[in-house]
Amino acid sequence: MSDTPATWLPQEAIRRKRDGEALGTRDLQALARGMADGSLADAQVAAFAMAVYFRGMTPAEAAALTIAMRDTGEVFDWKRESLPGPILDKHSTGGIGDLVSLVLGPMLAACGAYVPMIAGRGLAHTGGTLDKLEAIPGYRVQPGPALLRRTVREAGVAIIGAGEYIAPADRRLYSIRDVTATVDCIPLIVASILSKKLAAGLDALVLDVKTGNGAVISDAKSGRELGTRMIEIAATAGLRVSAMLTDMAQPLARSAGNALELKEALCILHGEKADARLMEVTFALGAEVMVLGGLAADAAAARTALAKSIATGAAAERFARMVSCLGGPADLLEQPGRYLAVAPVIADVPAPHEGFVMSIDTRALGLAVVALGGGRTSPGQAIDPAVGLDRLLLLGARIRAGEPLARVHAATADGARQAAQSVARAYSIGGSAPAAPALIERIEPRA
Repeated sequence: MSDTPATWLPQEAIRRKRDGEALGTRDLQALARGMADGSLADAQVAAFAMAVYFRGMTPAEAAALTIAMRDTGEVFDWKRESLPGPILDKHSTGGIGDLVSLVLGPMLAACGAYVPMIAGRGLAHTGGTLDKLEAIPGYRVQPGPALLRRTVREAGVAIIGAGEYIAPADRRLYSIRDVTATVDCIPLIVASILSKKLAAGLDALVLDVKTGNGAVISDAKSGRELGTRMIEIAATAGLRVSAMLTDMAQPLARSAGNALELKEALCILHGEKADARLMEVTFALGAEVMVLGGLAADAAAARTALAKSIATGAAAERFARMVSCLGGPADLLEQPGRYLAVAPVIADVPAPHEGFVMSIDTRALGLAVVALGGGRTSPGQAIDPAVGLDRLLLLGARIRAGEPLARVHAATADGARQAAQSVARAYSIGGSAPAAPALIERIEPRA
C-alpha cells in the first residue's frame, strides 16, 4: 500500500490508483484536501474518480477516503445542544419520483427525532432533494452552521445541502461524478454518503438502496454490496446504519420533476391519499430508523406514531416550520400555488393502444425530465423547477387507446413534443398485467 512521500504529487497518486494499487491514508487525505481547497484541478478529480470506477477500492481505502472527506469540514456534536431526542436520518441512493425525504424528515421530527438531513442534488437521470426544495422561493439549502443548529432545535428537521463547511471535498467530487459517468461507483457512493452523514453527527441512519432500471445502481447484487459496505464502514466510525433494498423498476411517486414532486409531497403531508408503494417505502424506512435509534420499541409502534404524525397534521407543521426557519414562505402549505412555478406548456401523452402497462424504462423518464431542463448536463447548470412529468401510470395499470400515460410540463411546445415521444417509448403496453416486483428487501450485514 502506498503512502505520501515527502514531495507528494496528485498525478502520482492518480497513476498508482489507475494501475490498481491501493492508496494509503495520507494519499487519500491529501486528495480530499485538494478537492476541498481547489488545489486539485477538475481534470485531476475526474481522473481520480475514473480510476476508482475501474480499479475499485479496498474496504480500508473506502473507509479512509470517507473519514478524510468528512474531516475537510465541520463535524457536528449535537450533545452540546442537549436535544431531548435521538439524531436520526434517512438517505436514498436516488431514483425517479423519490420524494420520501421531503415527507419522512418532518414525520420523524413529529415523532420526537431531530433530523439534520444532508441531502444532495440530482445525479445523472435521478432527481435531487435539494433541487426540489429550491423550487420554494427563499428557501436556503445551504444555511450556515448557526442557522442549521437553530432550525434543527426549533423545527426538529432541516433538509439542507452540505455547503462549504460540511465535507466540502464531497461537494466538489459529487458535481464532477455527475457529468463524468462515474456516479454508479460503490466506493465513491459510500464515501460521498457517509462523509456527510458522519459530519452531521447522527445517532442512527437508514439507507434506501434503489435498484432497477431507474436507479443509479441497477442490479440488486451491487445494491446489496453497497448496503453491506455502508454498514461495515459506518460501524468503524461508530454510526449505526441499517440498509434496505427498494424497487426502482418504476417511478416511486406519480410525478418526476422538482416543483411537481414538491407539490405531491405537500399533498401527502396534508393527509391526501398517496400511492401505496410510496407510502410503504416511507413507513418501512421510518420505522427502521426509529427502532435503530431507540425512538420506538418495535416497527409496529413506529408505524403507528408515523401515521399519527400525518393524521394530526404534526408532520405538516414541522415541514412548515422548517421552511419558515430557512427563509421560505410561512404559508407555503396553505397556498402552494402562490409560490411554486407552473410550466407554460402542459400536455398529455396518449397511449398508442389498449392494454396494461407491462414495463417502464424508468431511466428514460428521468432523462426526459433532464432534457426538459429539470436536471443538469454540466456542473452548476441552472434548472427549471416547473418542468417534469406527472400523473405517471405505474406497472399493471389498465389503459385504453388515447388515454394519458403521463402528463408533460414543459417550457416550450417543442420541448413538450420531444418529451412526450420519450415518455411514449418508455412505456410498454401488453395484454395482461405483470406480476408486481418485490418492493423492499432488508440488507443483512455480513456475519
